[in-house]
Amino acid sequence: MRKLVALPVLSADALSSVAYGPEALLAVLVLGGTAGLAYSVPVALAIVFLMLAVGASYGQTIRAYPHGGGSYIVATDNLGRVPGLVAAAGLMTDYILTVAVSVSSGMAAVTSALPGLADDVVVIGVLVIAVLLAGNLRGVRQAGALFAAPTYAFIIAIASLVAVGLYDAAGRDFHPTPTPPLHAVEGVGVLLVMRAFASGSTAMTGIEAISNAVPAFQPVAWRNARTTLSWMIGLLVALFAGTVAMVHLQGVVPEAQETVLSQLAHRSFGSGGMYVFTQAATALVLLLAANTAYNDFPRVLFLLARDGHAPRIFLRLGDRLAFSNGIIVLSVAAALIYVVFGGRTATLIPLYAVGVFLAFTLSQSGMVVHWWRKRDRHWRKSLCFNATGALLSAVVFITAGITKFTEGAWLAILAVAVFLLVTTRIRRYYDKVSLALRLHPEAIEIPGRKTPPRPDTRSPAPPPAPPAPPPPSSGVSPGTPSDAETEDTPEEIRHLSVVPIDVLHQASMRALAYAASLQQPVLVVHVSPSEEDAERFREAWLLWGNHLPLRIVISPYRAIVAPLISYIESLHHQRPDLTITVILPEIVVRHWWHRVLHSYLAGRLRRALRHLPKIVVTSVPFHV
Repeated sequence: MRKLVALPVLSADALSSVAYGPEALLAVLVLGGTAGLAYSVPVALAIVFLMLAVGASYGQTIRAYPHGGGSYIVATDNLGRVPGLVAAAGLMTDYILTVAVSVSSGMAAVTSALPGLADDVVVIGVLVIAVLLAGNLRGVRQAGALFAAPTYAFIIAIASLVAVGLYDAAGRDFHPTPTPPLHAVEGVGVLLVMRAFASGSTAMTGIEAISNAVPAFQPVAWRNARTTLSWMIGLLVALFAGTVAMVHLQGVVPEAQETVLSQLAHRSFGSGGMYVFTQAATALVLLLAANTAYNDFPRVLFLLARDGHAPRIFLRLGDRLAFSNGIIVLSVAAALIYVVFGGRTATLIPLYAVGVFLAFTLSQSGMVVHWWRKRDRHWRKSLCFNATGALLSAVVFITAGITKFTEGAWLAILAVAVFLLVTTRIRRYYDKVSLALRLHPEAIEIPGRKTPPRPDTRSPAPPPAPPAPPPPSSGVSPGTPSDAETEDTPEEIRHLSVVPIDVLHQASMRALAYAASLQQPVLVVHVSPSEEDAERFREAWLLWGNHLPLRIVISPYRAIVAPLISYIESLHHQRPDLTITVILPEIVVRHWWHRVLHSYLAGRLRRALRHLPKIVVTSVPFHV
């Protein structure tokens, strides 16, 4: 991506947090009355410093991980498996709440302009999440001017609001407008200020997005990514500080019926076109911010599944080349949280801060270890930047966890603990299964099969016909279509056994042995995502299984079922006289809850191939 496109697309989550971050800060301080609101500017300045420090820290991450360095990858590489899983838990909590908070804040912007919709925010919000789900399942992607427009419109709207507000304030020598009479409900102390700091720090959500997407930039990718990150931090600081300054100068206080941004827009623009533009831009950029989670959440689940910490169904791409299962999980979780908390942004913020800054802390701590180990050029400077970011993020995380524990932070902490327990048990189960499936030396040869010369295994396109079957039986009447299901004696049926193999293990070798025992032609098919993976499979095949013809189908988008179905259909059309038996290795588990940890292809292949005659799908069980 060009920087002018990457900036709005990757910064939407961070910049849109200006719509709720300052308000979250003020909503806590207003509990202390007028004396509490007096701390709004000092607390905002502390948050601005935090933005600069964490932004500089992620600049070092971009340099160290030019191929993309999300919190899970960085923490796992440098701190180990468990810290990596904790970082992943924080990230996934962050992404789920990004959807819920962005939708709730967007609905607040809409109801501020259209109060009549206030009673229907839960229903409308769930419908918005359903629209996001449907769009992402169909493969909608963030790219180009269409998705850049809402972010630029929001920047223009807030910049105009701040400029008009400063012009008005200049006419009264920048004397703040007095706030309405406020009654304190709790004393102003360190606890109140720290709670406000933790709530306002949610304005930093999404700041890591650029470090995750470095490969998407034009060359030199990491330099362009760092430049874009600098622009994003500068804009975030300007918009956040400008909004808080306007609140201070215009005497605005949080209200339940109208957002702070809506109040500021009313005072700057009245109720005319610019007010409508500001509210519309706010709602649209928040919708775009919610959609960014649909790119990152499934990707983290994919990485976890790749490493054996999540069910392998999350490795699967849908028909539209999207990680459909991860998208569905994100939508269901976000909708559930949105409904349970009534679509109120203020009640969701305490959960938000915990996940965000837990991931920040572990990512930056991992970078400290990275620089300490590597010690290349400028490593001391980079280590200092990352250490500062890690320390400040840890302060916010601990502050949010303690001061907002009873307000909902306990739920986020509990979710992280449950996530860690579940993912470690999944990994333990997969390790046990791998041990049970491990090949033994006696599995190299199948008795009764003679090893032929090495076959040509490259087959990104449908291969030529497999080994010729026996000649046609004389029992088939002349003029009968070759794919007609007219055989009624064993001698009339001509077989081809097709054995799809993902990896070579005991279950797949048992399926191969079963296919070979039928004494009919056998063809082994392997679907590989790349030439490199294909070559690794060839090497394993030569060692363990080079006794049957092999074809490898390259599927660069990691889809398995669709290329396999297409391949079998091509075989059928090439040789409609054959009865093709698809023999699948099937792992049979002891407990029903283990079934979700395995991909079962037999049912999907049967449904997809049902319309073709002479296709049989069967499975060879292997009990673990």
